Amino acid sequence: MHYIYKIEYINDSQCGFTPQKNTTDAAMAVKQFIEPELEKGKVVIMASLDIKGAFYAGWWPAILKELRDAKCPRNLYQLTQEYFRERRAVISFNSSTAEKNITKDFPQGSCCGPGFWNI
Repeated sequence: MHYIYKIEYINDSQCGFTPQKNTTDAAMAVKQFIEPELEKGKVVIMASLDIKGAFYAGWWPAILKELRDAKCPRNLYQLTQEYFRERRAVISFNSSTAEKNITKDFPQGSCCGPGFWNI
């Protein structure tokens, strides 16, 4: 993440999973944008979305592409590749086990997940 912030890859308006920012900052940015328009008597329409299961939707090939596009240093890029390499989901029930290769998702509680989601 140090590299990503250093090259200013993340938009300055990004509040989620960003150091020293939170939902209050996002709400204040919306207020600053809308308030002058309301004072002029204009109508303001706003759409908001919440991505259900966002951490389950983080697609690794897209993240790796973004890192390449951002000219991520080779050592960090390779470390990220290794982090994603050969991950499998395994479920065991009674005496049966099922396994599946996965290409998306971040482990619950992972320290890397929020940064990868932003990328």
